[in-house]
Amino acid sequence: MRYLYSKWDGSQEGESVDGNFIFDQLSDDLLYNGDVASALRELMSKGFTGPDGTRVQGLSEMIENLRQRRAELLGSRNLSSVYDSIKDEIDEIVAMEERALDEAELLADDQDRLAFERKRLELSAMSDDLAQRIRDLQGYEFYSQPAKQRLEELISGLREQLIESTFSQMKGSLSNMGPKQRQRLAQMLAELNELLSKRAEGIDVSDDFSHFKEKYGDMFPGVSTLDELLDLLARQATAMASFMESLDDQQRLELAELFDELLGDLDLAWQLEMLSENLSQMGYHPSGRPVGLRGNQDVSLGEVGDLFSELTRIDQLEAFFKNPPSPASLADVDISGVGDLLGEDAGKSLAELAELAKSLKEAGLIDNKEGFLRISPKGLRQIADGALKELFSKLKHSGLGEHPSWRSGLGPDLEYQTKAYEYGDSFNLNINQTLRNASLRQGAGFPIKLSADDFEIERTEATVSTSTVLLLDLSLSMPLRDNFLPAKKVAVALSSLVRSKFPRDFFALVGFSEVAREIPIAELPSVTWDYVYGTNIAHALALGRKMLKGQKGTKQIILVTDGEPTSHVLPSGEIFFSYPPAPETLRATLSEVAKCTSGGIEVNSFVLDADDQLRRFMDKLVRANGGRVFYTSGSRLGDFVLVDFIKNRKSSL
Repeated sequence: MRYLYSKWDGSQEGESVDGNFIFDQLSDDLLYNGDVASALRELMSKGFTGPDGTRVQGLSEMIENLRQRRAELLGSRNLSSVYDSIKDEIDEIVAMEERALDEAELLADDQDRLAFERKRLELSAMSDDLAQRIRDLQGYEFYSQPAKQRLEELISGLREQLIESTFSQMKGSLSNMGPKQRQRLAQMLAELNELLSKRAEGIDVSDDFSHFKEKYGDMFPGVSTLDELLDLLARQATAMASFMESLDDQQRLELAELFDELLGDLDLAWQLEMLSENLSQMGYHPSGRPVGLRGNQDVSLGEVGDLFSELTRIDQLEAFFKNPPSPASLADVDISGVGDLLGEDAGKSLAELAELAKSLKEAGLIDNKEGFLRISPKGLRQIADGALKELFSKLKHSGLGEHPSWRSGLGPDLEYQTKAYEYGDSFNLNINQTLRNASLRQGAGFPIKLSADDFEIERTEATVSTSTVLLLDLSLSMPLRDNFLPAKKVAVALSSLVRSKFPRDFFALVGFSEVAREIPIAELPSVTWDYVYGTNIAHALALGRKMLKGQKGTKQIILVTDGEPTSHVLPSGEIFFSYPPAPETLRATLSEVAKCTSGGIEVNSFVLDADDQLRRFMDKLVRANGGRVFYTSGSRLGDFVLVDFIKNRKSSL
């Protein structure tokens, strides 16, 4: 089945989804794996709480509610009652006839008694099979007219209920069906089969379907295309097939024969068989599966269609929700039908989930390139700025960085304090403080006469140009220890800080696992870990040192890792790996540290989940370079890196 539900016509549209808000909800997932489609699927699965506090249900929650609804239906309905109720009604009709014969026999003569006895024998010889027994009764000459009338009502009622169940979406047009309505139904099926036969031959049937819809559209409310009609008919056929498969063998055989008998009287059995063949040719293969109903609530034949249509819809929705191709694909679901099944809130939630990708595109945060959703340049900036904002927000409450240790100087960043002007200072005159100094010196009165000693200037923070390369550990241990996301978030935040506050600085990124590689800043949000073991700090340091060559100002390498060196590049170009770390790997790494030191590059290390062996190595690194090492956790990594970076930019003047 190509589409399980009717197309979304827009009438079910939910509240407008704010793209910027949705993007913020996706930021951690985007940072973790860099995949827009994957992040959207995760958000669709878990749902979210909107900015107004309204809960938007996720698909996982809807799946659980669908399962609860299925369990409720299966646990409350008694499917055997369909067969039993027909059998009981036939038994009662026979009993009515037998009672009438008994009463008449009391007043009958011998000849009539013989006739009554033959009738009893005829009744007792009738088959136990439902269809055959009804045929036998139809050929039987009733003595009791009420019993005969009850049989006619049973057959008429069963026929109408069967049609209602077979075409459960057409109840409004089939209720109280008379001969004309039955004839119209048969004619509709004949014309539909003819239309489908033409389509199977490759003939354009657009005009034919328009005419068909004008003539029979009242039978299929809400259907606007031929494919939607085929979907509807296939679902109904699947529902009835599931009903039949859920019966025991005897019930299935007897009811199938009975249904053929009932529909055959209307010339519908053949048309339905043709419809089934045409659906198969169109790519629809409705097949049922047994359903174990185990409750006490009786089900009539007329209710079977609705019951199994609902169970079929639950199965199809659950299967679709488990792996939707994209948010936009949710628009192919009958959203109002989901509301009927799971409640209005679920329908609204589904409508909002269907709009996720559209809202992000309209906000300019993602785009579609070559069929793939990707983060746009605007989206990249928003992720970086969001990460920086989050980390600075944590800093505000952490107590870190509240006591600046740098001195005042000539830099551009105002401290909002003043100092007496000295020769060589930038003349950022503070008018208010200068006039106040003059007034205090000369006393009250005008005009105020200024002298050089009155000049007061704005204090500024002295800053220096900094060239930084961040070495980010991408080995498999990082995600396994839950360190990858906080480390990557720090890298993204630091790139945003440099771009927005220190645009003249040089900032570059190196990712490393068994080998190291430069990562363009624009590709940082999509970077993920490497599925390999190996921590090649030596190669990362060598690449970082090469990138800093020729750069001006203070040079530093920031190393973020959770493991000691376990690999290095051999002179032959091969990768050597050993765990525990081999002495030659440690020597190769410390050799690169020494080269950084001789090149005036400070190596500052931020180490996650350090054990004693890693601490001993880091002590050697610090002694060889003179940089700093910070031992921290993923939750505090950003605090340490940002504070140290900012402090390191202040010159000690």
